[in-house]
Amino acid sequence: MKLRFTKMHGLGNDFVVLDGVRQSVDMTPALAARLADRRFGVGCDQVLLVERPRLAGTDFHYRIFNADGSEVEQCGNGARCFARFVRDAGLTDKDEIPVGTAAGAIVLQVRSDGQVTVDMGLPRLAPAEIPFIAEQQAIRYALDLDGEQVELAAVSMGNPHAVLTVDDVDTAPVATLGPRIERHARFPNRVNVGFMQVLDRRHIRLRVWERGAGETLACGTGACAAVVAGRLREVLNAEVAVALPGGTLVIHWPGLEGAVLMTGPATRVFDGEIEL
Repeated sequence: MKLRFTKMHGLGNDFVVLDGVRQSVDMTPALAARLADRRFGVGCDQVLLVERPRLAGTDFHYRIFNADGSEVEQCGNGARCFARFVRDAGLTDKDEIPVGTAAGAIVLQVRSDGQVTVDMGLPRLAPAEIPFIAEQQAIRYALDLDGEQVELAAVSMGNPHAVLTVDDVDTAPVATLGPRIERHARFPNRVNVGFMQVLDRRHIRLRVWERGAGETLACGTGACAAVVAGRLREVLNAEVAVALPGGTLVIHWPGLEGAVLMTGPATRVFDGEIEL
């Protein structure tokens, strides 16, 4: 069986996108891992599947699979690529596209300059909603790593994030500390781990260790979570440029009663077909 796909990326965070509306896709963790394999498959950080809508008021359903085959709730860079894909594929001609995900509905806005703005909804801060094991909600938490204490914020943007503030992202222990926090027992569903350097109130630098994928060049939900964490600490303004290894995203969050808006590019690389 042959499967058509499109390779895309959002600031270097790369995806294999599958049209499950016009072709039959029997997606499994094993298939996702095969497609994501950079030696024996197409190669990507995540596999994105476009499906017919499941939620009332949405035009499509959006599924996300990490490189290890695990299905996750949300992916911000993937959401921008999703919007670009359904437009380029002729599945819609709308500029504003409501989409259902495992974490609920989001709205994608394709702008005239080619950038895509994603309404990511309200951040979730209550420990049970992240999920994160804690006695009560706090701006920052202490986490024990075999006797070593680290301080972090915990935020859900439809998927769980831990955010650590560091002096310099270039020397941050992303590859060693990231996987230890990802699988910490206090994060029952594992967690994405962001390392944030605050440059000033309007600019941060960020590296993210993504659960099931390792460090990626960009993480949209991670950028949102970092800005939320910085805003709660009152060190960031409502609009922040987030510099990731793959490029820059602009995140706008007015505060606790408002939705997080993420704006950035989505790039189509090539179309292909793989024999399964």
